[in-house]
Order: sequence, then structure tokens, then C-alpha cells
Amino acid sequence: MRAVVIVLDGVGCGALPDAHAYGDEGSNSLGNTARAVGGLSLPNLGALGLGNVTDILGVPPTDQPEGLWGRLSERSAGKDTTSGHWELMGLVVETPFPTYPDGFPAALIGAFEAAIGRRVLGNVAASGTEIIERLGEEHLRTGCPIVYTSADSVFQMAAHGDVAPVDRLYEWCRVARGLLVGEHAVGRVIARPFVGQPGSFERTEHRRDFSVEPHGPTLLDRATEAGLRVSGIGKIDDIFGGRGITDCVHTRDNAHGIKLLLERLCEEFDGLIFANLVETDSLWGHRNDPLGYALALGRFDAALPSILAAARRDLVIITSDHGVDPTTESTDHTREYVPLLAVSPNGERGNVGTRETFADVAATLAQWLGLSPVGPGTSILAR
Repeated sequence: MRAVVIVLDGVGCGALPDAHAYGDEGSNSLGNTARAVGGLSLPNLGALGLGNVTDILGVPPTDQPEGLWGRLSERSAGKDTTSGHWELMGLVVETPFPTYPDGFPAALIGAFEAAIGRRVLGNVAASGTEIIERLGEEHLRTGCPIVYTSADSVFQMAAHGDVAPVDRLYEWCRVARGLLVGEHAVGRVIARPFVGQPGSFERTEHRRDFSVEPHGPTLLDRATEAGLRVSGIGKIDDIFGGRGITDCVHTRDNAHGIKLLLERLCEEFDGLIFANLVETDSLWGHRNDPLGYALALGRFDAALPSILAAARRDLVIITSDHGVDPTTESTDHTREYVPLLAVSPNGERGNVGTRETFADVAATLAQWLGLSPVGPGTSILAR
């Protein structure tokens, strides 16, 4: 038996009841994007029931969805990539990861600077592309790495390839990860390499995330302990600290991720294919670009028939980890429901409703793969 989970990163479908606590009232990544661009064209996702999940201009609801459809509520505290993915695999984060809207404490930065033998630039909450443009020239002149954060629990470090080749940047990130423990255990330390000249800097495909290790078992642990293959596509191994993953390939972009997914689907094995397609988050959501966001969704929709044809014997689940509404003033993640679409070889169809936790995905996978359950979720499949 095999299952496929595809996370369309940052694709929310409406503000959660507690969104006001995060400043995210009115967020709806799908619905607001559709209105901003004059409508979305997603016929294949629509056939699965996406238009039934929330009001999406251009994607009408259907009376006869070709799969199971609903939406997931996040039980974890926060709206982070790490907590979202962990909860999808059954591990709820009760205490939010720490955030640093005013930058990291001087003592922590001082310890990091002493460890790498260089001072840092920045140490502020900022957009990644903006801070590179603002501090990139000084970085080239001084050789000092750029450190910044966001509303999420992240310690991000940018360095130009001429100053620090990616291996050195990764090593600096490992140093930071070793210091960011206890009360400062941020969800992710992120390497952000870039190239180019002042005025035309570009981030490269060699981003890497160094996540805190899961504090409890996940569905991935259950699968690998049972001898199943867990094949990651994208940043999956980074998000789980490498735990519960048998193999993983990082991706350049969504097109590369879809290509790898199709290749995995052509292989014969029991287990789980777990793919993260990040463009809707990293390239378009965080840059407040609804048109780019819409185009990325459209490209995935165009590839969906090929994916489902190759996965005809597999359970396929399409969902997300949080919102990142590109129409809001903020460039941060948004506290939203996420869509849940599933296609089963058993032909199950219909509305599975609003689920109480992302962990329903883990419970569904456990049932399908014959594993002992993990976490508080309930399967969406018929018993």
C-alpha cells in the first residue's frame, strides 16, 4: 500500500476563529487571491471539490466531486511551516515556538558572533528580498552575514556566494541551531544564499532549513519503524530534522518538484511519498504577489491529471500547512483553515466537513497504511 501527501505550501482557505489573535482577520489565501486577479482557473482541483471548500471566484462548487473534500483546522499554536507539517503527521505543538519581532537578544547574537568569528548585520524582522537589497552591499564589503527574522519562528541568515559558499553558510547555520535551544528554540534556522550585484541580487535555489527536532513521535516515525519507505520531495527532511525519512530530494521550484513526484509514482514500493511544493509561499505569498500565486496554482492544476493517473493505486491527499494571503498588507503567514482534498482507489467521495485538527491526515494515513495511530486525529476514510 502507498499514500501520497502533497502540501501546497501557504494555501489557506479562510481565517480560523482565533485569527484575530494573530492579526489575520479576513484572511483567505484562495478566496482573496481569486478576487484580486479576477478569478482563478483550476478545473482539476475544482473537480475534486476545491470550490466547495470556500468561495473561489472562477472555481464553482460541484455537486459531484471526484473525491473527498473538506477543510482542516490547526490545533497547534502558531502558523508556522514546522508546526503545520508536524501536525499533519500527528504531532500537535501546544506551546508556540518563540518569535523575535524586535530581533534576537544581544547575548545570543554575541555568542553567535564569537562562534563564527564575525559580527552580523541586521538582526531585525524583515522581508528577505528587502533586507538583501538594503544590506547586501555592506555585506559584500565587510563579509558579515545578514541575520533577520519574521513574524514566524525563524533565524534566517543570508550570505552572498562570493562571501560564503553554501557549505560555509550551512555550517554557520548549524552553529546557530546549536545555540538556539531552550527558551530560544526557534522552529527553523534558514540558510538564504544569494548572488548578483547591488541592485540585482537574486536568492538561489540552495536554501536549506535546519529545524528543531520533533518533540514526539510522528506518522513518519511509525512508517519507517514498520519498514516502509518514506520518500520526501522538497524541504520535508529539513522540517522533520531528518527523522522518519528514508530518502529526500530538494527541489529548485514547483516544476522540479512535480517532475520528481511523477518519477516517484512510477516506482513500485510500499510507504509514503510526501511532497512540499513551496512556490505559493516563498515566491508569491511572502512577496504579496497574487498574480504569481494564481499562476503557481494554475500550473499545479494543469499537472494534476498526470499525477492522479500515475497514482491510480495510491491514496492521494492534497492539503496545506498554513495560509499566506498575498492580498494583505503583511508579508507573513496567515492563521487559516487549509483545504483537504483526497482521492482514494476505493472511490470514496463527498464532504468530510471541517476537521478539528490537521492530525486527521496522520490518522487517515495510519488507517490506509495499516500503522498504529499517532496523535489526536480521526481518519476521513470509511472504516
